[in-house]
Amino acid sequence: MEIYLPIAQMPVDPLVVLAMGALVGLLSGLLGIGGGFLMTPLLIFIGIPPAVAVATQSNQLVAASVSGVIAHWRRRNVDFKLGVIMLLGGGVGSAIGVALFAKLKAMGQIDLVISLTYVLFLGAVAGLMMVDNFKVLVLRRNMPIRRKLHEHNALHRLPLRMRFPRSRLYISALLPLMIGFVGGLMVAIMGIGGGFILVPAMIYLLGMPVGLVAGTSLFQIIFTTGITTFLQAITTHAVDIVLAAVLIVGGVVGAQVGTRLSHLLKPEYARLAHALIVLVVAVKLAFDLFTQPENLFSVVTPGGQ
Repeated sequence: MEIYLPIAQMPVDPLVVLAMGALVGLLSGLLGIGGGFLMTPLLIFIGIPPAVAVATQSNQLVAASVSGVIAHWRRRNVDFKLGVIMLLGGGVGSAIGVALFAKLKAMGQIDLVISLTYVLFLGAVAGLMMVDNFKVLVLRRNMPIRRKLHEHNALHRLPLRMRFPRSRLYISALLPLMIGFVGGLMVAIMGIGGGFILVPAMIYLLGMPVGLVAGTSLFQIIFTTGITTFLQAITTHAVDIVLAAVLIVGGVVGAQVGTRLSHLLKPEYARLAHALIVLVVAVKLAFDLFTQPENLFSVVTPGGQ
């Protein structure tokens, strides 16, 4: 059985899309990432046009993130004050990103930009995370080190310092604002919640306790992706509501399961799993980008995606 996607203008197997949504939702709840970095490539791999994949799967991020945040909130694992500061930066980043997305789409360059951006960002992030995990799991395994609760750096002493009691931080509000801004840009251009950047940044730049990072990241992702989806719908008209509905069902179920399992996974192994998934997706996209397609030419009808 297949269903027809009106905006993507193609039929798909709903069970495949449902399974993809559940997988991404599971990772969202388990690792505290929006999962868009995985969902967008998966949609592209099954033939969904990149512009439609980016604009549509943001809906799934909203649903999966809401489901995950509720579960984390019940465990008191969300710093709402810090999340709101990140959200302010994310809203500005989303607006700028959607405007840039529309411009690139009009120029006919959005598909190439999406693919190149994914390869570059995912490759760099995966490399940095793998190096860090190697240090933690291998070099320090037999070298117990007593650390401070938080290791402050020069960035924490920037202007507009604020206290975040839940995370036990006293840092410049400019840091979460900038992190949120980058996350907003990524939602608009790459169709991702930015979790694969937000999570490491919140741990290493802000110094947040690992236990609060997942819930706080998902809280910010809810509103940033919601803003982006609305802007994409009214400016680029690339949101396929049928595809979004199937992804949402799978995402909500998967996020609940992932959140329940998150306490079973040690933080260092969670970060390693995160890095490996990012690396695999980057390699696959790079392979597809630099290999010759089966069809060297395609015909686009007026008004088509």
